[in-house]
Amino acid sequence: MPSSKSENPRKGGIRLLSQELAALGMDLHATLREEPRFLMDPRLLAALHQELHNQLGRLEADAALLQMGFLHGLRDALLMVHRGFGPLATRGPDGPVGSRLPLRLARPTAGPSGQFALRGSWPEVMEAEAVITSRGLLAEPACVLSAGFTSGWLSGIYDADILALETGCKASGAGKCDFLALDAAQWESGEDVTGREALLALPFQPLRDVVLRHLEEEAPPPTEASHDFESGAPVVHVWGPVMVIPFSGAEESLLALDLIGRDPGARDVCVVVVDLSGAIIDEGFGAAALEQVLDAVEGWGAEPILTGISPLSERVVAGLEASHLVVSKDLPEAIALGFQVAELQRRGT
Repeated sequence: MPSSKSENPRKGGIRLLSQELAALGMDLHATLREEPRFLMDPRLLAALHQELHNQLGRLEADAALLQMGFLHGLRDALLMVHRGFGPLATRGPDGPVGSRLPLRLARPTAGPSGQFALRGSWPEVMEAEAVITSRGLLAEPACVLSAGFTSGWLSGIYDADILALETGCKASGAGKCDFLALDAAQWESGEDVTGREALLALPFQPLRDVVLRHLEEEAPPPTEASHDFESGAPVVHVWGPVMVIPFSGAEESLLALDLIGRDPGARDVCVVVVDLSGAIIDEGFGAAALEQVLDAVEGWGAEPILTGISPLSERVVAGLEASHLVVSKDLPEAIALGFQVAELQRRGT
């Protein structure tokens, strides 16, 4: 797992580039209240790159793009984590979302210092193509907005300060756009100068404060939970293609799966994370109940992922792995893995 959020401000000139962007008619804070079309429209993204580099120069333009991306990535992650954690029927109209930016993630591994590391790619290479359109081929990686978005999204999912840095870019001649994500402390203590310089452009806590204020201002009024859910039923979390269901026995979990399955908003679910946190799975009734839930998930056409396995349950669950399962160490890792599996299924790979 990555380390927790930094408690100490980092040295250097870290600050939000609000004033510089305001001079260009861009409001860094107000951008969160609008649909981030530049994340999905290569023509807008090409124009944004060109304008910022012409007006601010490379260093400040890259810092602004990194910060803008981080704000939207963190916002999407926190919406997913906080607003998505409730029965499907209680979600607000803007609903929880996954990553707007298509990501392909590998399983987390150990980084250079033996701690958290996550490698991945941006399969649509949209920002690289936008950069080629606006600025031509470059000598170094250029997908700064994508790096910022991915940093914010992973920081929100893992509740840590994480920086994703591009390691290969189509705009600089590579065949695809790859990134490496490490927590800030690893970049800070490592030998990669580019990583340390990128940290100077990414003030994590001020950016978090901007997003948290936005979410407080935009929070929908509380609504009553759907009467279809019994008071003892597990709370199910659904966003896009990934569902998380706490395991509380076969009857309650199967009921929740059935009710969610009737909701049109769940039609895109293709991965179900079964969270065993707090549950002890014994060889008798517990194992049989879990098998029922896993069979129901697969019968639904979804891929099951198990997480939150206690030491007392490990031996029993290990006996199930060969027949069914992807097993993930903890819930944030399972969610990230769920989006990766969903993306691979979407692309038919």
